[in-house]
Amino acid sequence: MTDSLIASLRGSYDEIVHRLDTVPAGEERERVKRDIVALFKLVDQTITDLGGLKEDIRVLVDRYKQLAAGESGDTAPQFTGAVPMMQDHLGASTFIEKGWSLISLGDYAGAIQALGKALQLSPNDVQAQSLLGWAQMLSEEHDEALGTFQMVLMREPANSLARINVGYICLKKRIFGEAIEHLSKAIRLDNDKKATLYAHYYLGLVYQEREMFEDAQTFFEKTLKRGPNLIEAYYELGRSKWFAGDQDGARQTWQDGFEANKFNPWGKRCKETLDLVAQGQEPPR
Repeated sequence: MTDSLIASLRGSYDEIVHRLDTVPAGEERERVKRDIVALFKLVDQTITDLGGLKEDIRVLVDRYKQLAAGESGDTAPQFTGAVPMMQDHLGASTFIEKGWSLISLGDYAGAIQALGKALQLSPNDVQAQSLLGWAQMLSEEHDEALGTFQMVLMREPANSLARINVGYICLKKRIFGEAIEHLSKAIRLDNDKKATLYAHYYLGLVYQEREMFEDAQTFFEKTLKRGPNLIEAYYELGRSKWFAGDQDGARQTWQDGFEANKFNPWGKRCKETLDLVAQGQEPPR
């Protein structure tokens, strides 16, 4: 479809070029002028329409990611934010912007390649390193992502998003002591709302993995005070209550999570777990 559209516009362009080569005069010259203006407006409007469609596709990608995360139980922090603003360093900014776009579209392998090129051109660019770490983490290249984020933290120790990502990777690798250290520091820094929110949530997961269910409950409850729309915290809080022996409290928490957002994948998971325990079964560990 793209090829036919470009071919049609290019055909109109070539026709005008041919007419100009004949050195038009009088009325024909005016017609050529009007056709040039019309072609410019058509191309400009097409670019605008395609840009709008591109943003609509991003919305579809976000909806798919939410659905997939709920089904898989993935707890990685969602990649969000505005297109990065940057100065060009020998062309690196082009690859950084491309990397950002590819991460937001879920093409992590493509993003890693683009950001690798950016860092070849500008090896000390912290923004490129941060985005590369995101792409590596989301593609589950945890060792590589850990190394990348550690380089970011060497240059920017107060980068809380990089720190919670290190905490998340340590959680996935079951290096609980380091996870607690990084997540606790992000909470003490408290310089990024998203980072602080996820730091509480991940600390809850760390303590839940260690079967320290009361500590886990404390952090999940703090998470929900800061971000009541993080529905996965309801699901995990219910699990921590259940395994701590508070089964009535767990049921109420899952009910609250379902009612908070019935259409969210994690809200649906809360309802599924309620149905499961109603049948006399245990929630998943």
